[in-house]
Amino acid sequence: MKKSQQLIYFSLVTAVIVVINILASYLFTRIDLTEDKRFTLSTNTRVVLSELNDVVFFKVYLEGDLPPDFRQLQNEIKDKLNEMRIYAKGNLEYEFIDPGALESDKQKESLAKQLIGKGIFPTTIQTKESDGSSQKSLFPGAVITYNNNEQSLNFIQEQIGVSDEQLLNTSIRTLEYNIVNKLRAMTQKRPHQICFLQGQGEWTSGYMGDITNELNNSYITEYKAIDGKLNALNNYRVVVIAKPDSAFDEKDKFILDQFIMKGGRVLWLYDYAYANMDSLTRADESIAIPLDLNLNDMPYRYGARVNVNMIADLQSVPIPIVMGNTGNKPQMAMRPWIYFPMIFPVSTHPLVNNLNAVKFEFCSSVDTIAVKGIRKTILLATSPYSREYNLPSRFSLEMIRKQPDRTLFNEGTKSLGVLLEGSFSSLFKNRIPPTIANDTAIGFKEEGVPTKMIVIGDGDIIKNGINKSTGKIFPCGYDRYNNRMFGNKSLILNMIDYLADDSNLIELRNKEIKLRLLNREVVKANASIIKIVNVVAPIIFLLLIGIIKWWWRRRLYASTTN
Repeated sequence: MKKSQQLIYFSLVTAVIVVINILASYLFTRIDLTEDKRFTLSTNTRVVLSELNDVVFFKVYLEGDLPPDFRQLQNEIKDKLNEMRIYAKGNLEYEFIDPGALESDKQKESLAKQLIGKGIFPTTIQTKESDGSSQKSLFPGAVITYNNNEQSLNFIQEQIGVSDEQLLNTSIRTLEYNIVNKLRAMTQKRPHQICFLQGQGEWTSGYMGDITNELNNSYITEYKAIDGKLNALNNYRVVVIAKPDSAFDEKDKFILDQFIMKGGRVLWLYDYAYANMDSLTRADESIAIPLDLNLNDMPYRYGARVNVNMIADLQSVPIPIVMGNTGNKPQMAMRPWIYFPMIFPVSTHPLVNNLNAVKFEFCSSVDTIAVKGIRKTILLATSPYSREYNLPSRFSLEMIRKQPDRTLFNEGTKSLGVLLEGSFSSLFKNRIPPTIANDTAIGFKEEGVPTKMIVIGDGDIIKNGINKSTGKIFPCGYDRYNNRMFGNKSLILNMIDYLADDSNLIELRNKEIKLRLLNREVVKANASIIKIVNVVAPIIFLLLIGIIKWWWRRRLYASTTN
């Protein structure tokens, strides 16, 4: 080839490369060739990232000598943050920190306390040593800073009864949602207002302190009574009715009904069984009596009914019980308490999909009612081994000392929570005089605009425990007898996010990512062969390339000589 032709070809290639680079700087696009589109961010995520007006910084405490499962989680987090950084246009930075790299044990202990104080909880793993095994604590979480606002994020969501691999899979699947949900909360310019209704004996701020503190990161929360004031709920996006124990006034119900007709959202958390464990500290037997709430006609009108009963389930949370005495010492044992159902969500709705088990206490079942145009989704239900008790009903600790008669728990699954979506009709339609219906100051609406509500047959699922001697609150869903976290807190936060947010961000919780994990049994059985192949195969491959190249050059040289 002549030199002039080579120069033309070189100039053309250079020009094409320059043009492609210029076009690429204006026409940004990315192609995700993975089957499950794991590197493709949702439209909602891109919108949130594009609205960052300052640098958001992630301190991720997952670095150092990690077991393979956590190393994979670390890689997934890095990939996700790298992908997000592209759409954040330089406003996203991160750093991976190894808590174990600190020099002294005192420094490590201090950092651990700081992280736990920020809400990042440790995960304990077993590590193999030359002289046996030892335990190591990891902190698979991040502290996120944005505009002088700081929030924490746990990447591992505990789930009772699932394997470590399933837990890892769930954590990776929900990674995008968990990150972007935090970012959305930190970047909202006008947070929605959430009202915790008061006035009918509902839980006060002390018993909902943990949920309130968490919601304050994303919303403005207030505790407020209606007290017959027409505009009492005007500024709120969501109203939470948690464990009322006395009757609602008809005027307050009218105001609540009109709040719903105008697009307001309601989280109903109530049951009809007035019963508590404190009564069993004074006697072995107590009675659950029905509450008079004057409330059931409202959810019934909208498509659900909380039944006046108490549900027992063989799949239940254990509590400590004295089974006998050895000398003067009582012998304690943990036994399932059938009135505290342990609910494993089986629905694929993103509100509850892959959620940890939820703890219920003295709950009532929830039925759906046929209402035209209303979409109903059962979110939570008991196991098939449930039993319904009509109220009033006796319950006794003696029942826990005996083996339950399984033949009595044959009533199948009972619904405990339902999501209602659509345009609801007013409870007061055709029930109020024309003077009220036509009063422009009241603005009565017979038919509502599209909205949504959730009805749960238990008012205790939102409650947090309180240390009576110190006043310290326990996390919502924490069971101090079992030292276990249930999914109550995540459930409540998911429900309020779903009710308050119209962007359907929570759909990301259902994103499917296939983890192609190694079969550990196969790897263990063929460890030697796999090691040999991994060491020898690359060397053989390089030798083959060298031989082929040598043969080709020799053949080319021979033909040129001839």
